[in-house]
Amino acid sequence: QVQLVESGGGLVQPGGSLRLSCAAPESIFNNYVMGWYRQARGDQRDLVATFTSGENTNYADSVKGRFTISRDNAKNTVYLQMNSLKPEDTAVYYCSARKWPLQHWGQGTQVAVSS
Repeated sequence: QVQLVESGGGLVQPGGSLRLSCAAPESIFNNYVMGWYRQARGDQRDLVATFTSGENTNYADSVKGRFTISRDNAKNTVYLQMNSLKPEDTAVYYCSARKWPLQHWGQGTQVAVSS
């Protein structure tokens, strides 16, 4: 069982910021593609941001310019910095470690954007 440990969710007002963290085992962090997905109530789970090859990144159109994915290789941790949050960003955010054909998930962390 691969453990991806997420933290950093919470309630924030529109326009605010949050930073999510995901700690992974070193063997996973160094060999899998790390990313973030989200799932709003009643919706499917969608990609938010991911590393592709090396340090290259890819973002959902809805978060481009507002969210930033980054990593700390010394801590085996990937981050999602979320700025200018909107109510439509409300969802459970999941850390993902992907290496075809496998994809591992964290437990999810709730982000709620509301005034």
